Amino acid sequence: MAYFIDLLKIILPAGVAIYGMYIITVSFLKKEWKHKQLDLKTKNTEIILPLRIQAGERLCLLLERIAPNNLVRRINQGGMSAAELHIQLIAEVREEFNHNLSQQIYFTDETWESIQRAVEQVITLINRAYQDLPKEAIGLDLAKRIFQLSMELHNDALAEARGKVKSEIRVYF
Repeated sequence: MAYFIDLLKIILPAGVAIYGMYIITVSFLKKEWKHKQLDLKTKNTEIILPLRIQAGERLCLLLERIAPNNLVRRINQGGMSAAELHIQLIAEVREEFNHNLSQQIYFTDETWESIQRAVEQVITLINRAYQDLPKEAIGLDLAKRIFQLSMELHNDALAEARGKVKSEIRVYF
């Protein structure tokens, strides 16, 4: 029995010391892990923040480039028929959108959907303007009709999308 008590006198303090070392080691490792995660987040922010801002710039540029007024002024050339201008306008909007598809990863689904709605609204406006014209219409007639329809637009999806992009970017400032 005395042997057992002597053994407990040795094992208990050793066990307490080992348990204390275990707690200190686990605490140290947790702090190190949190510190490394914070460093990783900081590095990610340093890399991703400029990319998100650049993506916001590109999407704002997309929305400006497909705005009916800017689009028609850029594409319309003298002597084009309404059919030729219609085809080129639709192709330009789709090309601009396809060129910026990858930017969606930097924004919420809601913002991206508003950008898609804006693109669809512009395409619908161009198609509607073209359908309102006679077949022999010239490009200038289509341009006038597009301007007229865009002025009548009550729900401007371009402005809404632009606002959503800007509000997401403002979070970082």
